[in-house]
Amino acid sequence: MTGVVETAERSRIWSHPELGLHAVLDADGSVRLGNPGQDWDRLVPLVEVTATGHGRLWSGERFIETAIGERLAYRSHDTQTLRDGGLERTTIRLVDPVTGLAAEVTLEASPGATFLRSRVRLVNEGVEPLRLESVTTLTLGGITSSVAESAVAESAVAASSAVEDGLHGLTLHWADNDWLAECRWHRAELRDEVVPLSRFAHGREGRGCFERYSQGSWSTGRHLPVAALTDRDGNAWLWQIESSAGWRFETGEREGAAYVALFGPDDAHHQWHQLLAPGEEFHTVPAVLVRAETGGLDAAFGTLTDYRRGIRRDHPDHRNLPVIYNDYMNTLNGDPTTERLLPLIESAADAGAEVFVIDAGWYDDDAQGWWDSVGAWEPAPNRFPGGIQEVLDAITKRGMTPGLWLEPEVVGVRSPLARTLPPEAFFRRGGLRVTEHGRHHLDLRHPAARAHLDEVVDRLVGEWGVGYLKLDYNINVGPGTENGTESAGAGLLGHHRAHLDWMAGLLDRHPQLVLENCGSGGLRMDYAQLAVAQLQSTSDQQDPLRYPPITAAAATAATPEQAAVWAYPQPDQTFDEIAFTLTGPLLGRIHLSGFINHMNEEQFELVRSAVSVYKEVRGEIGTAHPFWPLGLPGWEDGWLAHGLRGADATYVVVWRRESGDGTERTFTVPHLLGAPARPTVLYPATADAGAQWDAAEGQLTVSLPRVNTAVLVRLNAG
Repeated sequence: MTGVVETAERSRIWSHPELGLHAVLDADGSVRLGNPGQDWDRLVPLVEVTATGHGRLWSGERFIETAIGERLAYRSHDTQTLRDGGLERTTIRLVDPVTGLAAEVTLEASPGATFLRSRVRLVNEGVEPLRLESVTTLTLGGITSSVAESAVAESAVAASSAVEDGLHGLTLHWADNDWLAECRWHRAELRDEVVPLSRFAHGREGRGCFERYSQGSWSTGRHLPVAALTDRDGNAWLWQIESSAGWRFETGEREGAAYVALFGPDDAHHQWHQLLAPGEEFHTVPAVLVRAETGGLDAAFGTLTDYRRGIRRDHPDHRNLPVIYNDYMNTLNGDPTTERLLPLIESAADAGAEVFVIDAGWYDDDAQGWWDSVGAWEPAPNRFPGGIQEVLDAITKRGMTPGLWLEPEVVGVRSPLARTLPPEAFFRRGGLRVTEHGRHHLDLRHPAARAHLDEVVDRLVGEWGVGYLKLDYNINVGPGTENGTESAGAGLLGHHRAHLDWMAGLLDRHPQLVLENCGSGGLRMDYAQLAVAQLQSTSDQQDPLRYPPITAAAATAATPEQAAVWAYPQPDQTFDEIAFTLTGPLLGRIHLSGFINHMNEEQFELVRSAVSVYKEVRGEIGTAHPFWPLGLPGWEDGWLAHGLRGADATYVVVWRRESGDGTERTFTVPHLLGAPARPTVLYPATADAGAQWDAAEGQLTVSLPRVNTAVLVRLNAG
């Protein structure tokens, strides 16, 4: 993977053939990264940095072509193997001769793997302070479609036009994200977003780009930090930024090819700047690039899924995948009592649940409501006349793990803790405490804030026997906190890193504890959080007909075994309606809810059989790869499909939400082309669904004769 290839003007100091990437040392000492193809000028500086007094060489919306980035000069590089036959870590060291800013770029990849993880360490080795305003974690250029590459190969005339239109044939994919409407993927021709400008007539690159970025403390409150470029021949470049405290990506045109630049927080979008005094350092958030030469997005997301499994904290929950009942969604809705919970506990256990979570409200004895009074996390005596331990013991006696809901980072404005904790333990801006939707926000860098939360969790887990915590986060607190002279964005990043360290500390002290990451559903759904937390709530969506596109696309944001999907069957629903809501989670994690204690036997059997099917297939979910035989779902799509390719079988969930355009869909399952697969309808038995396999075409035909129905099909080879 490494080695120097000398040429007249440049040397190659690092290469990854599977990714098609090269780090090249130019004669002027700069190091550039990308896929040069026929033109080395397409590569971009390995690190781009803006600092006050050291901006960009070409002004606009792009944060590449920076003065410091162009000046950063090569010092050295080395490669270490971190485990036998496994990860290789290459460190490339650069320095800016003007400011003395040193950069260490860490590139991690495995031989034969098609992913590259990057992060950057900056050190001020100069004599003057330096005020950073943006730093790339990963920057690469030279991305072109196979259409453009073929044109270059055909003739010099074609090459001339292809260089001008190297973006032709590239498709851009990105995901919008919102409360109740997560994981909404879009696609557009890159040339429609980055239009051709006749560079030959101007002699300069454009000033714009396609960008997406987070806003405030909900890292995925607007978009997912995941996007891709693909071409029609199955090539894909997929990236992910791992930050809960501000991120941004941009893609555009440089020297007739596409480039990609990945950032953590910056000044222009997140009010982040970092003053580096001489000797001080800053570490960027990590990011990863995945490359697929065939198979397009499905193949790229398969690799990203394996990568996500590799970076997260190991935990038995990822292998066991217990069935979770949660009392909230379309059920108790934050109003639990002993009287209401005990019948649900009995029915959940009878249905096969293995975890029972008491969601919001268990602490609420306030006549004015609990929203702006939370913080102490003590049980409400009026809700639990015999004490909350009576309910937790009832859960344990039925063989289930008890769980509780917690929103640890907030303190209600009416909570006594808002007065007893020191002012420095809260988010502040301009010297004033931040208030958002009736809450203050803790800064977990402060020892009093962390000690308070450690006491709470150690009491819940160590004394009460709670084994599952749903950690919610229901406010977007804005750009962050100003602790002294720091910027708001730097404060948010500091809190974010302290929050991750706090969660890791909980799991160190309580190794069997399971943490669910929730941000009003999926509004903080990033792999900074999910490298520590075991599960991710995918949505707060309460309409079962709106949930399928979220469910079908959830594996783009989280591994299937971490993606928790609500199933809320009710006694007033038809068999089709009950089965519809239960089918969705069967290839992820079940968050069962609903008044199943009021169901008749036939209705309850539908619930019990869904849980039974899930337990039959869950052993393969944790190693399987997602795919989308009808493409990534659209929000209003009538037919949707999501599959998992396992070691022993392939599974596909198909939803039908429209009444017109036929009662069946046929789609290709490429990895089973030519295989004599046997389709089996696993669930439900009540939808009258059918499944037929055409081995010669590699196609599965699924029929659903009634609208608003769904089915889980298993394909076994042989």
